[in-house]
Amino acid sequence: MHLDDMFERAEDYRAESAGVEHEVRVCMAASCQSSGAQPVFAALSEGGQGDACRVKAVGCMGLCSAGPLVAVAEVAAPNEAPVLYRDVRAADAPDILASVGRQPVERLRCPTDQPFFTRQQRIVLANAGIIDPDSFKGYVAAGGYFALIQALTEMTPAEVVQEVTKSDLRGRGGGGYPTGLKWSTVAKMPPGQKYVICNADEGDPGAFMDRAVLESDPHRILEGMAIAAYAVGANKGYVYVRAEYPLAVERIATAIRKAKRAGFMGNRIAETQFSFDVEIRLGAGAFVCGEETALMASIEGLRGQPRPRPPYPAQAGLWGYPTLINNVETYANIAPIIREGGDWFAGIGTERSKGTKVFALAGTIRNTGLIEVPMGTTLRDIIEVIGGGIPGGKAFKAVQTGGPSGGCLPAAMLDIPVDYDSLRELGTIMGSGGMIIMDETSSMVDVARYFMEFCMSESCGKCVPCRAGTLQMHGLLDKIAKARGSAQDLALLEELCDMVQATSLCGLGQTAPNPVLSTLRYFREEYEERLAAAQV
Repeated sequence: MHLDDMFERAEDYRAESAGVEHEVRVCMAASCQSSGAQPVFAALSEGGQGDACRVKAVGCMGLCSAGPLVAVAEVAAPNEAPVLYRDVRAADAPDILASVGRQPVERLRCPTDQPFFTRQQRIVLANAGIIDPDSFKGYVAAGGYFALIQALTEMTPAEVVQEVTKSDLRGRGGGGYPTGLKWSTVAKMPPGQKYVICNADEGDPGAFMDRAVLESDPHRILEGMAIAAYAVGANKGYVYVRAEYPLAVERIATAIRKAKRAGFMGNRIAETQFSFDVEIRLGAGAFVCGEETALMASIEGLRGQPRPRPPYPAQAGLWGYPTLINNVETYANIAPIIREGGDWFAGIGTERSKGTKVFALAGTIRNTGLIEVPMGTTLRDIIEVIGGGIPGGKAFKAVQTGGPSGGCLPAAMLDIPVDYDSLRELGTIMGSGGMIIMDETSSMVDVARYFMEFCMSESCGKCVPCRAGTLQMHGLLDKIAKARGSAQDLALLEELCDMVQATSLCGLGQTAPNPVLSTLRYFREEYEERLAAAQV
């Protein structure tokens, strides 16, 4: 198969929709389903399927706080923003269907010219809310699997690695390690058994980026994994996803099945010599299994605990073989990079952080949901402009970036660009992309205690610094939060932070002190107020 064959196949799939003038797209991601999208979809399907109007289930549209969301799009004008409806109920179906091609239903309308939509640049989320995630034909019609065929028929594995290296893509799982460098390390290992793993074990509180991508565009992940496998010389892959994501698991399983049936997964993919198969492995919800060596142990059927490095997974990973591990968002960037070129991707973002980043906005913010913006966008733009600011007339106080491994930044830092290096300099990290926004009513001591309790509970217990250190730090934070602490307790807390950070085995323990250190750095007066209250 060649690219010309793919173009013909895509044209054939698009021709199957000839005569359809409008699409009524219903968001069927987990967020909208939890607010009642299923009866909305049923009501629209019962009354709206016809030759000129098609009702379609799609993935996440982004503005989760306004769900269930329904969009009415004109098929002949794909570049025009659809009419978007928010807070839709099944009883609204007749009015929406009657409005197709006519005047919109104003009482339900959600403006699409607001910054939440206009300030985004979608690469990873390009298909989200537009294609049916369960439709192989829909993905191909939108340009899916073109990059895989291009890589297999027009590029050598080394050229694929070179293009990814040229893009300066950094791992979107949190560490920010150069993707091309990781790929080249695995590719340079001697020929033989190699593995590719997609880390979809998203455990940060308030984070739902990977879940939404898997639910909205699962074939994009499979295509990225297949390109990676071709580049590094692997023939077997695993998607490691937590069992708490049943819809994501269902959709990636459906995508694997349909890709195999169509010849884009399995033996001799697209009539080439390349073979690649993918299996799903379910995680039991252990946060530590987001760490790559613990994840591999879990896939092997062992207890999910990290091991010392080196050797690194690229050298001796799954069952001792060279293994490439990237997260969902990293793989979702691969197909566009191959299609458009590494230089195109490197032209987006900042000097050392290229491309876009998907963020999950949660907490006290008007526009809770999923966004994708260029690297270097300021926190102020993300929170106040795109996110709509703080509701209820309250003032912004802090944003937690990077989940339990990250830190809290105050209002004085709102104008910093969001990229790997800027956040690290301020004592936090980008992480996988979760952002929890807090208003003036939040206690930063309580926030630090909450995240320390999370890390304490999720510690696998293998190393003493993390197992015992997080327990002791939580106890000290509890004393201070309850106004029973002393200056000596605070000094001991800071000493423990340094010890746990410096001596823990894996990233869980090494970053567990970040919420404490960042709140001490920017909100120390709140700790001192609790200490003063203890002396009364």
